[in-house]
Amino acid sequence: MDLAALIRNVPDFPKQGIQFKDITTLLLEPAAFRYVIEKWQKILEDNPPDCIVGVEARGFIFGAALAHAMGLPFVPARKKGKLPAATIGEEFSLEYGVDSVEIHVDAIKSGQRVVIVDDLLATGGTVAAVARLVQRLGGEVALALFVVELPPLKGREKLAGIPIHCEVEFMVE
Repeated sequence: MDLAALIRNVPDFPKQGIQFKDITTLLLEPAAFRYVIEKWQKILEDNPPDCIVGVEARGFIFGAALAHAMGLPFVPARKKGKLPAATIGEEFSLEYGVDSVEIHVDAIKSGQRVVIVDDLLATGGTVAAVARLVQRLGGEVALALFVVELPPLKGREKLAGIPIHCEVEFMVE
């Protein structure tokens, strides 16, 4: 299936010079959404994780669907201040500042194998921060799954040591 053809490019969003890869157009095609989830389920079937962590916000869509399909717990990784109970947080750098991501302290148990899911791998900062949270809680990041990767932005470098699987690559600057 040609997933790349279903992903909309939005020039100059959220700021001038960015070529935003919008996966919401892929979600309008149920067969494509199902294809991604079933493919990831097949990748994980021989060595299933203990839980799926979805990164806010679009990682929730794919992560929750994958967790449901596999009968696994879903753990949301959210922006600072959005989770209602006790959390741990991790800061990470952006091109234009610093951000933070949090997970509930009781969401991941020591020794659990975790798969992190997000829609897009760009610079890798957000998912690297989520991986550090998983490790601080005693979990092991078994794999990171993405729909889209932008290889020129070198996100894999920040995720060194974590196996990565992406469905589509776009060579953007």
